[in-house]
Amino acid sequence: MINKLNVATIYVLDKDEALDFYVTKLGLEPGSDVRQGDYRWLTVRVPGEQGTEISLEQPGPPLHDLATAERLRELITQGALGGLVFIADDVPALYDALRARGVTDFTQEPTAHFYGTDMGVRDPFGNHIRILQQG
Repeated sequence: MINKLNVATIYVLDKDEALDFYVTKLGLEPGSDVRQGDYRWLTVRVPGEQGTEISLEQPGPPLHDLATAERLRELITQGALGGLVFIADDVPALYDALRARGVTDFTQEPTAHFYGTDMGVRDPFGNHIRILQQG
């Protein structure tokens, strides 16, 4: 029986830029940062969460051949590879904080729905991020 999600992956074009965005701008905390030869295992996580981490993965060897890596880079910039959904206590306040930190690529300002309030933003590469305040 599966009982826990350990790592989810999001594809990025530059790991250092991704780390800066997800930590400095979005407010996540660094997770693992391990190098083995040319490969770098880099993760971030929600502050205080010692469980699930988000792997910031770059297309290319050793995971992908060059043709696949190029296609993935195209799909990333088109925002076609899924994204992330986070839960927050106060989406309107977080929206203001993100703007103050220099985040500009919002796809939706905080909006009330029957399920709660949410907003949308893209990371520097085009990946979709939704942030939901439930209730």
